Amino acid sequence: MFSKNLATLLAAVALLASLVSLPAAGQSPVLIGLDAEFGHKTSTSAQAIQQGIEIAIEEINAAGGVLGGRKLALVTRDNRALPAVGVENLRELAAMPELVGVFGGKFSPVFLEWLPVAHELGVLLLDPWGSADPITENTYRPSYSFRLSLKDAWAAPAMLNFARKERGASRVGILLPNTGWGRSNRNALVTAATSAGVSIIGEHWYNWGDQSLLEQYRSLRAAGAQAIILVANETEGALLVREVAAQAPAERLPIVSHWGVTGGAFAELAGPALDAVDFAVVQTFSFIGQDTPAARRVLAALKARYGIAGAEKVRAPVGVAHAYDLTHLLAQAIVRAGSTDRAKVRDALEKLPAYAGLVRHYGRPFTPARHDALGPEQVFMARYTAQDVLVPLARPARR
Repeated sequence: MFSKNLATLLAAVALLASLVSLPAAGQSPVLIGLDAEFGHKTSTSAQAIQQGIEIAIEEINAAGGVLGGRKLALVTRDNRALPAVGVENLRELAAMPELVGVFGGKFSPVFLEWLPVAHELGVLLLDPWGSADPITENTYRPSYSFRLSLKDAWAAPAMLNFARKERGASRVGILLPNTGWGRSNRNALVTAATSAGVSIIGEHWYNWGDQSLLEQYRSLRAAGAQAIILVANETEGALLVREVAAQAPAERLPIVSHWGVTGGAFAELAGPALDAVDFAVVQTFSFIGQDTPAARRVLAALKARYGIAGAEKVRAPVGVAHAYDLTHLLAQAIVRAGSTDRAKVRDALEKLPAYAGLVRHYGRPFTPARHDALGPEQVFMARYTAQDVLVPLARPARR
């Protein structure tokens, strides 16, 4: 009788051990949120960010997932580029128990509205595109906002130096949107102008949806601008290009643009006018000319998953690349934290070791004093062709 009971007990222990050894089978996934501008008619940035996250998640899950075999899963929401909708979506996502953090899209005003809410709720903000300086340069301690993207403080000197050194413009005029992103850029440009050896001879502000920028352009040209520094997204950027292309050749100033235009159907909206205007734009990454293992792997996944034929066909490439690297870093932080507890994952992000990513080699991605994973050395200028290919004009060596 004793031996029979012992055999039954041992069988039960063996069954229990077998169940414990298969943690992934019945465990819920670890959730990552993405709230971006999917409903914005001309935007491609949200889709690019989603592609980067999904490719990284597929790699991570194929390698065993996180926390003993749990899979990562993506939950998406559409804020339509409206900050109020973004805040509502953030609260909804943050209420999901197994969600560790929320990625945003390209619109900095949404991130800026998120900041107080995210810190009230203790949810991670993960920025693969928004460039307004206060997204990470804020007074929240501890800060839950982490960025792997451009900053306006880096874009401003890059644009001004390009205007002076490559286009011979020592006097520039600036065109800015009447938003938090526009104000962040205005401050950055004014700060950088002196060291760049450039005079800002005037500034004009516009509102999203304005039907013309020609009056502002002509005013800046009449004031002596030799180039225009443009801060815009694809709709207003294409509008200005078409209006400048319609001027006599002698009246067409070079346009040096921030990268908002690259997150949408800019070339399609601008049309043949792009070939008639000297237009350069800030970037931090291009798949063109990249032959690293990570680039080959991601390009293969883009083709297999989304039918994207090659490097020249990737739309909004910085969105794909930044989101891909940031997802991998988040997964490493979850593993390091040993938990989906957001405060522990936040702390772990600040302590991550070196990582060889797609965009760069990260000596230490984040620190308690620095929540930006990139640096000004990643910034370069590129140019669109009318065939919608974004070609680097020059690119710094990979670091």
